[in-house]
Amino acid sequence: MINENSKIELLAPAKNKECAFAAINAGADAVYIGAQAFGARKKAGNSLEDLVQIVDYAHKFLVKVYVTVNTILYDSELKDAEKLIWDLYDIGVDAIIFQDFSFFEMNLPPIALHASTQCNNDSLEKIKFLKQMNVERAVLPREFSLDEIRQVTQNVDIETEVFVHGALCVCYSGQCYFSSYIGGRSANRGECAQPCRKKYSLEDENGKVILKPQYLLSMKDNNLSSHLKDLVDAGVTSLKIEGRLKDAQYVTNVVSYYRKEIDKISANLMPSLGDVMTDFVPDVNKTFNRGYTDFFIAGKRKQYINPASPKFIGEKAGRVVSVYDNAVQLDSKLKLNVSDKITYFDNEGNLSGTTVTKLSQNKVFLLNTGTLKSGTVVYRNVDSEFYKKLNTSYFKRKIQVTISVNNTEIVMKSFGNNSVIYKLEENFEKANNPVMARENVIKQLSKLGDSEFFAQNVSVASDFSLFIPVAKLNEIRRKMVFDLQTLSKKNYVFQRRNTNIQFIDYPEAALDYSYNVSNSRAKSFYEKCSARVLEPAFECAKPEGKITLMKTKHCLRDFAGMCLKKGGKANQLYLVDEYGSKFPLKFDCKKCIMKIEEP
Repeated sequence: MINENSKIELLAPAKNKECAFAAINAGADAVYIGAQAFGARKKAGNSLEDLVQIVDYAHKFLVKVYVTVNTILYDSELKDAEKLIWDLYDIGVDAIIFQDFSFFEMNLPPIALHASTQCNNDSLEKIKFLKQMNVERAVLPREFSLDEIRQVTQNVDIETEVFVHGALCVCYSGQCYFSSYIGGRSANRGECAQPCRKKYSLEDENGKVILKPQYLLSMKDNNLSSHLKDLVDAGVTSLKIEGRLKDAQYVTNVVSYYRKEIDKISANLMPSLGDVMTDFVPDVNKTFNRGYTDFFIAGKRKQYINPASPKFIGEKAGRVVSVYDNAVQLDSKLKLNVSDKITYFDNEGNLSGTTVTKLSQNKVFLLNTGTLKSGTVVYRNVDSEFYKKLNTSYFKRKIQVTISVNNTEIVMKSFGNNSVIYKLEENFEKANNPVMARENVIKQLSKLGDSEFFAQNVSVASDFSLFIPVAKLNEIRRKMVFDLQTLSKKNYVFQRRNTNIQFIDYPEAALDYSYNVSNSRAKSFYEKCSARVLEPAFECAKPEGKITLMKTKHCLRDFAGMCLKKGGKANQLYLVDEYGSKFPLKFDCKKCIMKIEEP
C-alpha cells in the first residue's frame, strides 16, 4: 500500500550538460553525472563550469545533482580527489557517489555520500555498516530480488537506490577483473573494455564444444517498468536509469517513459517540482536496447542474455519474400519510413545493416541489399519518424504559481509554497473601467515567459479598482519572478552528512584483492574497522596464484541445459575466447553463482 506522503525519486544519467538538461525537462527528480576526473565512465567527464550551470538549473525544480567520484584511487590521487569534492560541495552538488573507502580518512565537507554498488553492498550486514558510517544512501546490487530489497528497507534506516533500466553488467559490480586481466583496462578505474560483449564458446574438459561461439556473457538490458509499484511498496528511495554514455535522445525518451509510468501509480510520488509539458509519446523499444529482462527481481532464473548480438537489433520488420537489385519485398505489415535503419543477420550470423532509401508499392528500396535473401528476417532499429518526432517535440518544465491581486498588494505563490508579495504603495489612479483594468492585470501578470513558472491562476478581487499601466505591470511581474527565484534558491534544503563517525567492525575480517583497496588511507580505514587487508587491489599488484576474474549470477551450465539440479553432470567447463584462451568455470550451486577463473 502506497503511503499518501510517499515520494520516490526518478534518477537519470547525464553524460554532459545537454543530457542533464534533457533529463530535467523530461521529468527527472535527480541526475547523476561525472566531474572532470575519478568517474567510473572515463569518457563522460564534465567541467566545474558546466556543473555549476546544471546545479543552478536543477535546483530551480528541486531536482538534485549527484556527482560520480566512484573509481578506486591511488595514493597520488587522494589530494586531488579531496579538493574536487570540496569544489563540488562549494558549487552546490547534493551528493557524491563513491566507491573508495579512503573517503572516510579524508578531510571532507559534510556533503551527502552515496555508496556505489562497487562498494560490495551485497549483504544486509554491509549495508548496516554503511549506515553506521553515516552514508546516506546505498545503491543496491542489480542481482537483488524484490525480497532482498525489502529485507534492506525494512531493517536499515538508509536511502536505497535500485537500477530499473539500462545496460546490465554480467558480473557483480566492483568484482570484475576481466578487462584489467586481458588488456590492462580497469573497470574500477572507468576504463572497462567490455570483454563480456565478445564472442565465446563453451567447452568441456575433453575439448568438446558444448556451445559454439556466441555472445555468452552479453546481458540483455534491464527493464523493471512492470515492477515499479512493487518497488514503491517496498520502500525504495530512488529508481535509477543507467546510461552515462548515452545521448540526449536516449535520456529524453527513457526518462519521459518512466516519468509517465511512475505518475500512473500516483500523481503525488514526485519529490521535485514542475509539470512536464510535452506532445511526445515515449517508447523505450525505439531507443538502444539489447532486448529486455527483469533479471532477478522476481527471484527466478530466466534467459537474460542475448547470445545473438550485443548490439541493438530492433523490432521485427518482417521476412524477405523477394530480392531485387536494390530492393526487397517483405511480408510485414509494419509501416516503414524512408531513412529507417534495417538490420539482419548475414550468412555468418553477424548483425548487418542498411538504410531505407525509397518506398514504392510493395518494394522497400535499400542503400544496399548485402547478403539479403529470401527468407531472411529483417528488423528496424531506427524508426526515423519516431526520432523526427522526438527531435521536434517541445519539452518544457514549469512550476505552477498562483497570483492573487487586490487593491493593496499582489501575492505570487509557487507550488513549492514559496511566496512573494508586492505592496501596491504607488498612487495609482482609479480605473475608469474596472472590468478592463482587471482583465489587463490578469493578461500581463500571466506572461511569465521563459522563466521556470507558469500562472495556473490569476485571481483579482471583485472590488479591485486601480489603473496600473502595462509597463508598470510588466515591471512588477519581472521583479516578483526574480524575487521568487531568489527565495526558492535561498530556501533550497541540502542534505548534510554527519562527519563524526564511530568506527565499528567491518562484516568481513580479512579482505582480499576483491575489496579493491588501492591506497594507504583505505587500508587505514579498514584496519580501524578491525579488518585485515590481505592483498591490495588487482590494479595495484597481481595476487599470487590463480584468481577469480569475474563473479556472476549468470550460469552457463544452466544456460547449456546442464544444471546439476536438473540432472546435469559436474564436469569441468571452460569459457573459450576467439584466441583460444580457456577460462575455467567454477560453480557455487548453493548460491547459484558462477566464477570465471584465470587460465
